[in-house]
Amino acid sequence: MTVDPPLTQTATGPGGTAAPRHGTAPGDDAVRRAELAAFLRSRRERITPEQVGLPRGARRRTPGLRREEVAHLGAVGVTWYTWLEQARDIHVSPQVLDAVARALLLDRAERSHLFALAGAIDPTPGKECTGVTRELRQVLRQLEPFPAVLQNSRFDILAYNATYGRLMCDLDALPEEDRNCMWLAFTHPEWRASVVDLDATMRVMAAKFRASMAEHVAEPAWKALVARLTEASPEFRSIWAQHEVVRPMSSVKLFRHPRVGVLQLSSTSLWTGPNPGPKLLSYTPVDELTRERLERLAAESAELVTV
Repeated sequence: MTVDPPLTQTATGPGGTAAPRHGTAPGDDAVRRAELAAFLRSRRERITPEQVGLPRGARRRTPGLRREEVAHLGAVGVTWYTWLEQARDIHVSPQVLDAVARALLLDRAERSHLFALAGAIDPTPGKECTGVTRELRQVLRQLEPFPAVLQNSRFDILAYNATYGRLMCDLDALPEEDRNCMWLAFTHPEWRASVVDLDATMRVMAAKFRASMAEHVAEPAWKALVARLTEASPEFRSIWAQHEVVRPMSSVKLFRHPRVGVLQLSSTSLWTGPNPGPKLLSYTPVDELTRERLERLAAESAELVTV
C-alpha cells in the first residue's frame, strides 16, 4: 500500500502567503513550480499504459497515464503527486524525484531538467534514466550482426549493440554527454570520416533536428545542445542559419570502416513509443559483400567485449 509522505509546506509570511526560500524571490519560485507542473504533465501524457505494463481499458479518456498510475509506478502518494502537478508549494525530496523520474521514463537530460526545476540535487547524476527496458536491450543484441541503436528525437544515443558501437567510432570510449549523433557528426573526426556523403548527411540531420526541436524549443537540454554545437562547429553554424527542415533522402547509407571497408546499409526506424519518442534504428546490408563485412565487424566487436 502506498502512503502519502509528510507534506512539508513552505513557511508562510504575513497574511498567510508563502515566504520565499532563501536566496529566491517569491515570483521566481512560483514560475519554477509552474514549469515543473507543466513538465510533469507533458511527460505523463506521452506515455502509453502499454509501455509500463498497464491495461488501457475501454473507458480511458486521459492522454497517456493517469496521475494515480504515475503515483503507483513511483510508489509515491497520489495526493502528493497531484499537488506537485498543481504547482502547490510543497517540499520535494531527491528520493521522490528519483522515483518520479523512473516512473515517467525520463532520459538523462529530462531527469536533469526535473531536478533543476525542483531546485534539488540529483543523488545519482551519473546514472542513466532513459526508460530503456531489458527487453529492448535484448532486441538490440538479437539484431547482431546488424548495427542497431536506440535514439530519442534529440539524437541522443540511449542504447546500442556491439556492432553499432564500433561502426563509426568506439562509442564505449566516449563520455556519455558526447553520445549524441548531432555532436558526433559535426565534431568527432573518426565518426565524420566514416560517413561517405558527410555534407548531405549533416544537412539532413540538422533539418530533422530543427523539425523535432519545434516541439521542444524552450527546453534547456535542446537549447544547450544547439549552443554547444554553435560554439564548436563552423559547419553547424552555417547550416543552422539556413533554417532548413526535413528534406527527402535515400534510406541507403554508405559508411567507410577503416578495417572492413565500405558498407552499404539500408536503415529502418521503429518507434518504441509515441512519435516523436525514442526510436530503434537498425541497419541491414544491401548486398552480400556488406553482409560479410558486417559479420567480420560483429566478430571483432565480440572479441573486444570478451577480452
